[in-house]
Amino acid sequence: MKYRMIGSDPATRRSVSVLSLGAMLMGSRTDEATSFAILDRYVAAGGTFIDTSGNYAFWVNGTQGGESEELLGRWRRSRGISESDGLVIATKVGARPLTPGFSFEAPRDGLSAKAIRESASRSIARLGVSRLDLMYAHVEDPSVPPEETVEAFAGLVASGEVGLLGVSNHWSWQVERARSVAAAREVPGYEVLQYHYTYLRPRADVPERHWTDGSPGVVQADMLSLLRAEPGLALVAYSPLLHGSYVRADRPLGAEFDHAGTAPRLAALRSVAAETGATANQVVLAWLMGGEVPVIPLVGASSVAQLEESLAAVDLELSAEQRARLDQAH
Repeated sequence: MKYRMIGSDPATRRSVSVLSLGAMLMGSRTDEATSFAILDRYVAAGGTFIDTSGNYAFWVNGTQGGESEELLGRWRRSRGISESDGLVIATKVGARPLTPGFSFEAPRDGLSAKAIRESASRSIARLGVSRLDLMYAHVEDPSVPPEETVEAFAGLVASGEVGLLGVSNHWSWQVERARSVAAAREVPGYEVLQYHYTYLRPRADVPERHWTDGSPGVVQADMLSLLRAEPGLALVAYSPLLHGSYVRADRPLGAEFDHAGTAPRLAALRSVAAETGATANQVVLAWLMGGEVPVIPLVGASSVAQLEESLAAVDLELSAEQRARLDQAH
């Protein structure tokens, strides 16, 4: 395994594996025995960066979420994993439905000071830890001024309940506005960004399949520009493998990739995969991890075999010529 540092403050920064494991469906769609086996293999391979959320996975069983965090808590206790063992578990606040039941349009807990404090307390209890290693603002909340959100997060860091702060699924201007507020008040701000990013380029005029209000969760040119200008920020890329669409005929690409640039990039991807003897998925992950803006891919797995494929990408080295070919395909 390889590692990189996230965060700038010596008191809260952490060394994490360059491949992160998503636990979204663990405890719900992925049964406990399989989830434990995947987690065990990830840690055995040197993985140290696990991702969850307080609202995972309410849409599977009609709850308010929490199943993923609860499973991770049981797994930690059953394996005797302590908070000094180097494992970093990231969780999120802001997208938990206020009432049980399946609806992506239902009111959410949001990013008020009260919601942030209560969510942190619930997550700490479920995970069985004394503090959260990394807490993201999950989705934007236009009803709450950024000053309130920034102060609430800073209060959790000051109390020792949270280490690093992150943000997901906000427009880039919202990220910078919140970071500016934090800087002006001399309190901790967002240092880890979690967004959807992959090798194929989506159309800007077609919302992603899992977004209905535009695509604030998709990395576009402005976000990449921000990351180049602020090298201290870390990008975690969720859904980098497009739910299997790179390698499975039964998982067609969505409408957001229906444009002339997709075919040349797929051709370059398959060419490099054939040259390296790797799968297309592994080439995508290697391209992300070794790019000009280094990215931490966040991968899910419903079996140990799926995880093994992703783990092998950590040691895949693309040549300068192969990377240029991938970059320049359009």
